[in-house]
Amino acid sequence: MSSPDRSERTQRARQLRREALPPERALWKHLRKRQVADLRFRRQHPIGPYFADFCCIEARLVIEVDGKAHRGGRWERDRARDAFMEREGFRVVRVPAPDIALRLDGVLAMIERIGAERRRALEEQ
Repeated sequence: MSSPDRSERTQRARQLRREALPPERALWKHLRKRQVADLRFRRQHPIGPYFADFCCIEARLVIEVDGKAHRGGRWERDRARDAFMEREGFRVVRVPAPDIALRLDGVLAMIERIGAERRRALEEQ
């Protein structure tokens, strides 16, 4: 099976952005335009065969929002996906969707802290 070409991946990323669930949309309002620790995040960014919900290239940071679809047997796929992204040099942080609604300030503070730490560590390399 061949990998999808660039235009197919672009179309898939656009589709995923259009179909974003409310917690993803709520988090994006705060991650866009460098509002958190001056980090530039991208939505549905392709990394290998996967799409990261939110990705900051400069900090090598991926934020994944875990909703109902991530329950049950999906955790094995998520673990394989996380392992792939980590081998590519990314730190993957999973945020349960209810936390975005109930503890948004805490989620944003965590992302800011981890993002700043990652950026500092990468600059020192």
